[in-house]
Amino acid sequence: MYYILQVDFPYTGPWGTAMHQAMEELARSISLEPGFIWKYWTENQETHEAGGIYLFRDEKSAATYLEKHASRLKSFGIPHVNGKIFSVNEALSRLNHAPF
Repeated sequence: MYYILQVDFPYTGPWGTAMHQAMEELARSISLEPGFIWKYWTENQETHEAGGIYLFRDEKSAATYLEKHASRLKSFGIPHVNGKIFSVNEALSRLNHAPF
């Protein structure tokens, strides 16, 4: 079974290409997390929010990463991190072309 981790938080930038440059090292380190499969990076400059949608192989890995990431973000001065873990209905998701 797969698990989705959904995270969002207040963010003031950088955005787009500048975000890519600023976060590239972090992105590379996320790829090394236990149970990690992929991440979509999300950003909304209008509402000053950023975050991500992650796919993990197991719930424990998703929960461990959420705790680590929330702690890291709080150390950067981000006061509130929204994080939710969902199990994936793989059969229905495959019907809608979800990448696994």
